[in-house]
Amino acid sequence: MAWRNKGEKSVHVLVPAVVLLLVCACSIQYKFNGASINYDKIKTIQIDEFPLRTSFVWAPMRSIFNNALTDVFARQTRLTQVKRKGDLRITGEIVGYDQINKGISTEGYASQVQLRMTVNVRFTNNKNHTQDFERRFSATTQYNSSLSLNSVQQELVEQMTQDIVDQIFNATVASW
Repeated sequence: MAWRNKGEKSVHVLVPAVVLLLVCACSIQYKFNGASINYDKIKTIQIDEFPLRTSFVWAPMRSIFNNALTDVFARQTRLTQVKRKGDLRITGEIVGYDQINKGISTEGYASQVQLRMTVNVRFTNNKNHTQDFERRFSATTQYNSSLSLNSVQQELVEQMTQDIVDQIFNATVASW
């Protein structure tokens, strides 16, 4: 019986020592914003205004989108935003803003309308041109056709903008 107690005491000492050794030896880093930027090399970003190039135009969409795009990089990175010659450069245009009837009611009329926004983006990494791309990003949302587009447009455009801005952020500087 004495031997068992002696072994239990050594286990009680050994386990915390091993745990302490592992904790001290391991290094874990978390990045809550998702950005994977080497700030020693990349210091600036240039985000040009995205003009509207759509057949169906809602003028406030341009400023909502441009403000959201610059804000996400200001909030989630330490990059300095510059007017020209940025280490990273994002340019493009809003190329699509469409309504599509999705659901049909029993009377044969549209019951749901889908709203889609598409943005064409050109990304240039002046420190590593292998990361350059030109790509389209889209987001959709639906609303009940009994509502007028004017009554829900602001909220829906803000939702789609946030979705597209997140996609752009992830494609350009996040490690997803």
